[in-house]
Amino acid sequence: MTTTVKIMPDRVSPPHGPLVAVLAYDGLCTFEFGVAYEVFGLPRPEMGPGWYRYQVVGVEDGPLRAAGGLTVTADGGLGHLEAADIIVVPGWRAIDAGVPEPLIQALQAANRRGARVMSLCSGITVLAQAGLLSGLKATTHWRYADSIAARFPDIALDPSVLYVDNGTVLTAAGSAAGIDLCLHVVRRDFGTEAANSVARRLVVPPHREGGQAQFIPGPVARDHEKERLSPLFDWMRKNIANDLPLTMLAERAGMSLRSFQRRFEEATGVSPGEWIAMTRLREAQRLLETEARSDLEEVARLAGYGSAANLRHHFRTRLGVSPAAYRRQFG
Repeated sequence: MTTTVKIMPDRVSPPHGPLVAVLAYDGLCTFEFGVAYEVFGLPRPEMGPGWYRYQVVGVEDGPLRAAGGLTVTADGGLGHLEAADIIVVPGWRAIDAGVPEPLIQALQAANRRGARVMSLCSGITVLAQAGLLSGLKATTHWRYADSIAARFPDIALDPSVLYVDNGTVLTAAGSAAGIDLCLHVVRRDFGTEAANSVARRLVVPPHREGGQAQFIPGPVARDHEKERLSPLFDWMRKNIANDLPLTMLAERAGMSLRSFQRRFEEATGVSPGEWIAMTRLREAQRLLETEARSDLEEVARLAGYGSAANLRHHFRTRLGVSPAAYRRQFG
């Protein structure tokens, strides 16, 4: 007698973490919508039951047309935003297109109760028309910067960066910068290792260097200059704990100091000094998140700050929190 044993797969309970509501509208920007789904909506059982929940919320009755000949059916209407922890606006029909009053009211109500509202690319116009960016710093695709600045002069627009996090209101620049912002949100909610895991699955860097300026049409470094700088970036990261004087870096790159500074900024969008400052800050964040046994003096030394006092100064200046508070939140 032969006995057949049927192996049943383990059942994975649905996640019960923060609820992410992604807007769908007629004329939906497919790429930005896909970015939000890929980061927040794709099943990730390896992240555990606290991972994001995901809903598609229709701005209008569906089915809704999306770029590329697709149609989208939403999980529900604007009433679903009342329970959302994070609301994503994945682009908009046009940068100067009006926003329906019911959507404006729903976003304002969500913002008042503390939900995070984030825009990707042209989605900034929705947040701006809802009045959520008044007096705040924000960014959008460099092509739309002049239009937004002219229509909403009370927004501190910075088209040189990839994304801006104001706490409960967040904006991303161009389409791919939406990935950067979404990974930033994962890093903020679940820590560096979770963000790195999502980035690996996407086959993208967990954090891109520089800002949007590197994508604006302008002078492009010659190929042989790129070849000189690429290994230098790797060397600087490995030696971020040490002093990195510009004269030494220029010499390693085989350039004059003036040429080095110009080529470096063309390649990264920021000055060498700003690149070093950002890299040191990220290294300190990583150490605070992952090295619980290291005291602040050790973190400061490994990240290139020299002393805990210097580390505290840079954290407060750039992040608005102390290293100890950052470690309590993300460590």
